[in-house]
Amino acid sequence: MWIMILQKIALDFLLHIVYFPLWWYTGGLKKAGLYCFDLLLLGNDYLAPDVWVKNIFVPMFGQTDWQGRLVSIFIRFVNIILRTFAFILWTAVVLMIFAVWLAWPVFIVYLIFNLL
Repeated sequence: MWIMILQKIALDFLLHIVYFPLWWYTGGLKKAGLYCFDLLLLGNDYLAPDVWVKNIFVPMFGQTDWQGRLVSIFIRFVNIILRTFAFILWTAVVLMIFAVWLAWPVFIVYLIFNLL
């Protein structure tokens, strides 16, 4: 009885070890991709460069004279540039996270075979 239980556990353990790389690059890859996409959407919601572009000609603080409009356009233009640059950096960080996800098992196998 105990032998059959131990055989079942050993077989299940070996099947999980064999199935793990397949899961990592199929279902796990999909989950990681969706997570990274959510991170990009979160960064876009937080930085919102499109909102600043939409409102570039709207005067800030109700200053409708030409000086107020000029300052508003300048400030919003600088804000658009900085927020777009920050979003590009955020995109690079998210892509690096995804690349690490892809390369992690290969790196671990490389370490195992080179350290033994």
